[in-house]
Amino acid sequence: MAFEVIKPGLSTTIQDLGRPGYFHLGIPEGGAMDRAAFRIANMLVGNDEGAAGLETTFLAPELKFDADTLVAVTGAEMPVKVDGAPREVWSSFLVKAGQTLSFGFLKSGARAYIAFAGGIDTAPALGSRSTYPIGALGGFEGRAVKAGDVVPVGKASSAPVERTLDRSLLARLPDPVELRVLTGLYWHRLTQACQARFFADEWTVAPEADRMGYRFRGGHPMEFVPREQPFGAGSDPSNIVDGCYSYGSIQVPGGQEPIVLHRDAVSGGGYFTLGAVISADMDLIGQLQPNTKVRFVEVTMDEALKARAERKDRLARIRKSLS
Repeated sequence: MAFEVIKPGLSTTIQDLGRPGYFHLGIPEGGAMDRAAFRIANMLVGNDEGAAGLETTFLAPELKFDADTLVAVTGAEMPVKVDGAPREVWSSFLVKAGQTLSFGFLKSGARAYIAFAGGIDTAPALGSRSTYPIGALGGFEGRAVKAGDVVPVGKASSAPVERTLDRSLLARLPDPVELRVLTGLYWHRLTQACQARFFADEWTVAPEADRMGYRFRGGHPMEFVPREQPFGAGSDPSNIVDGCYSYGSIQVPGGQEPIVLHRDAVSGGGYFTLGAVISADMDLIGQLQPNTKVRFVEVTMDEALKARAERKDRLARIRKSLS
């Protein structure tokens, strides 16, 4: 069983839940940017939640199937069609042999997820099928899919059952968008006035927003507490000698524009980080379009853990509703 890529869309890659265990070697965990949407797509087709599927950004692909396949689409809102007939997002549906899956223009969000009963069956690399293009790892020959690729799909573990998600179970998109932040190891490097402004300012998602990181513009430049720069850090006050970057870390090169490091980001470097966006909000970042207005909100560790628990509980309720 396989599908042929007729049109690749924009940055359409094979993803799963990533390859943990290699971050200390500089290989990011990777995987789907919006993990909740990705998991739900797999739930809808009866897969293990980590089965490989497609992640597509802004412009979705056109795919032709050589066998009957149960398919689900989640994440960004865009019209879904099978041989021109409309299908619903956040639901699974049967695509018959010879039929073509296509999409209309994006309405909201940024990344859509396409799951196939049985999961994409390309060869794993370091235990994952996730595409990491910079390292040419995983996916389809270590790259985004392109026209003419024939992508294998595994055998479904059960008979196809079409399902539809009750959308009231989904998290609501905050308006305005707020990203919760735990301040971190280098927060003290900023003046108190700068710390206050960072959370008071309105920021805008820049066009440089991809799987490595999301850049934000529009706020005030950072102001640093004066110090004698340590040996090896260089003259810029935003530089450090070296440091580790957690997933979600906010680095500010040159003290100008914050960058939230995402799934394919590096594991360390010489820029200070002022903190990290909490794990419960990282899926949301993957759905933000350029020019979206955002505010950062400071939270405590207890609030971050509560948000993580709420996200876990929501996924459990969705899992139960689709079982």
